[in-house]
Amino acid sequence: MAVYQGARPRSILLPPRPRLPEAPTLPRRKVRGAVRARRRTGRVGFTLGAIVLTFLLAFFSLAQTVRVSATGYDIDRLLTEREQLEARVRQVQSDLNRLGREPAIRKQSLDAGLGQLSEPLVLPAR
Repeated sequence: MAVYQGARPRSILLPPRPRLPEAPTLPRRKVRGAVRARRRTGRVGFTLGAIVLTFLLAFFSLAQTVRVSATGYDIDRLLTEREQLEARVRQVQSDLNRLGREPAIRKQSLDAGLGQLSEPLVLPAR
């Protein structure tokens, strides 16, 4: 601890005495250190910050545009796939309707080796 010439210990119980007689003082001007030293604030940092901020905003905008474009391509691809599936469903339903009719069933049974049924045999009741 450094001890300065003229330093006196403070009393804990008594309030401190003013060193100088109280006289009206003039208000001090608050001047920053850079202005007092006649140094101007650097605008280079501000300019670089503005450039970086502009590039970040442009990059964010570009990323959003790419995302929207990719989403549009995905939607188009899914719509095309849906149309193909609906066409396939219509084709299968058409095949089922065509193959479920009597002539188609008769042809398939003949191709499988089954023959025509003979006239029904009626048995008399006892």
